[in-house]
Amino acid sequence: MVQRLLALPWIHTAYDVALAVLVGCLASSYDQGLDPFIGWAMALVLLFRRYRPMPVMGLVSGLALLQPPLATVPALYDVALLVAMVSVVAHARSMRHAYAAGAIVLLGVVAAFGGFLPFGEEPGESLGDIVAIGGVCAAVWLTAMVLRTRRLYVASLEARAATAERERAHLVRLAAAEERAEIARELHDVVAHSLAVMILQADGAGYALKSDPDRAGSALKAIADTGRDALEDMHRIVRVLRGGRAPGQGETADADAGRRRVSLDDLETVAERARDVGLTVALETEGVRGRLSTADELTVLRIVQESLTNVLRHAGPGAEVTVTLRCDKDVVRVRVVDDGGGRLAGPRPASARGGGGNGLVGMRERVEVSGGSFTAGPRLGAGWQVDAELPVKEPSVRTTG
Repeated sequence: MVQRLLALPWIHTAYDVALAVLVGCLASSYDQGLDPFIGWAMALVLLFRRYRPMPVMGLVSGLALLQPPLATVPALYDVALLVAMVSVVAHARSMRHAYAAGAIVLLGVVAAFGGFLPFGEEPGESLGDIVAIGGVCAAVWLTAMVLRTRRLYVASLEARAATAERERAHLVRLAAAEERAEIARELHDVVAHSLAVMILQADGAGYALKSDPDRAGSALKAIADTGRDALEDMHRIVRVLRGGRAPGQGETADADAGRRRVSLDDLETVAERARDVGLTVALETEGVRGRLSTADELTVLRIVQESLTNVLRHAGPGAEVTVTLRCDKDVVRVRVVDDGGGRLAGPRPASARGGGGNGLVGMRERVEVSGGSFTAGPRLGAGWQVDAELPVKEPSVRTTG
């Protein structure tokens, strides 16, 4: 208990010590009987009023009961009762203790000045004293109650502010994590697809350099075009990082600045480059394509791009792929189906619902951000199938079909 007392802030400790000294000095004004000892005992008990307010109230009340046989009027150091009452009101956890402390003091006033204890005037002759002293005690109790309510209100405001600050910090971390995931998906799509196409084109150019110079030249041109587009996309991502917006959110500004805007119009370019590296790609489109927002168009393009990259990586050149884009009134469906190059489906990444590599994870996250659904997995027999559905929302920026 003494250690907890010493652990208080010095201003609180000094205040409590000053109160105890005041009560002790009032007790010292009495030079006969047990009054000085009772007063100093009350003063020492008051030192622990912040930690055990109700026991302190009980001890001070018990010490006060020792006075009637020894004195003819209440002693000055009985002010310790008011201090103990205020301590209960201010520091007790239960409001029942606060009401009990007030009741104890009022009963003490009635008993002392109403003639029920052996000092003071005769019963019924000191009603004015009871009202006056009782009113003072009630005013002190109400003041302590107001201070308690104010302190609890301030504490609740501080708790709310701390909670709001933690929530804000948590939301900032979530936003940063979401932005990092978006940038990671964009980097993976750009780098993985472009490098896969460029590597296969470079290998083909190396084989055809002597036997078929024209084919080698076409492959080198495809490498250059793919590299330029990849570099443009990397510049866009770097501009996103500097500007503080997620990829896909600033496509309009980039387009207005004269930069290439990624849209569904690039599907044929992606399919053509896949054909250049040996895939047989059939692109089928149904419905009106201009109803998706720019971000959703980018999602569709990345799904097709990543799916073709996976076909190149796992099935190899020579595989046949069918890309179907169906634009209905409320939903846009994307399906990419390949024949596995005539081989049974190998150990590609698991379905999108159960995990998978970075490509499938990135596609699934893109679709889920748009509020759609995504599945991917092997077909019966040979090949692989990717299905995605995106809801058609009222886009803030519409693309031209």
